[in-house]
Amino acid sequence: MTVLITGATGLIGQKIVEQCHNKGINVHYLTTSKSKLKTEPNYKGFYWNPDTNDIDHNCFKNVSAIINMVGASISERWTEDYKKVILESRTKTAQLLQDTIRTHNYEIDQVVSASAIGIYPTSLINYYEEDNTEISETFLGKVVHEWETAVDRFKVLGCKVAKIRIGLVLANDGGALPEIVKPIKLGVGAAFGSGKQWQSWIHVDDLASLFVYAVQHNFEGIYNGVAPNPVSNNELTKAAANILNRPLILPNIPKFVMKLILGDMHILLYESQRVSSQKIETEGFNFEFVNLKPALENLLE
Repeated sequence: MTVLITGATGLIGQKIVEQCHNKGINVHYLTTSKSKLKTEPNYKGFYWNPDTNDIDHNCFKNVSAIINMVGASISERWTEDYKKVILESRTKTAQLLQDTIRTHNYEIDQVVSASAIGIYPTSLINYYEEDNTEISETFLGKVVHEWETAVDRFKVLGCKVAKIRIGLVLANDGGALPEIVKPIKLGVGAAFGSGKQWQSWIHVDDLASLFVYAVQHNFEGIYNGVAPNPVSNNELTKAAANILNRPLILPNIPKFVMKLILGDMHILLYESQRVSSQKIETEGFNFEFVNLKPALENLLE
């Protein structure tokens, strides 16, 4: 089996490649950097430039499934220009893939695409499952809605489409966790706002396994990519501080302070989404990291 991975050189993409190889799955990948092109027996790179609609269509040869991870980081300051980059890096890339498949008559059985739980409205009381139809009115809610709409157009090409709504990804070499623990290590860690906001998290290894499992088991539809036990921001902050053996002596950080520092991006710290993992568990997926403490111990120790 051969899969084409977009975003294969990113934080999660690299883990997915590793998991694919562990399962004997060959990987084709697309990259915008010619210096990252490799040709190995089970790992072959192809160049693309979505800004100019340039793509090596040979990336689709013998491919039965696409794992779509491409998208500009949301952890950069959200200027109006960068908001456009965040959106178009998800929607225009999907369109380019679809146009190329159509033009060259490739047959792709399945697309498993990243999405995000940011589509769910912030709430301290709701417990979101995949059949929820409410869409957050935030910038992130709009991005995820348009992203999923763009990905759904693969169905017109006869592809099964699965969308994995990813929560807070915990990894020790990128993503949110290093930023969360940095002030804790310096002794100036604190929870944000009330600290009651829900954080639906997932260990990066489990997330990579989930994408490969989705391909192997022909997932179709929407799935929440979160661990079974979400925690509050207070719990997350305290757990990290305990593992790092650092005190938490400062009061919680008010929203207006982070808005001054981060601008619109501050909502990432204060949004609350408690999200269910029951659907993927029902599909037979088993988490290695079910609870937060072992996940953080694995990453921080």
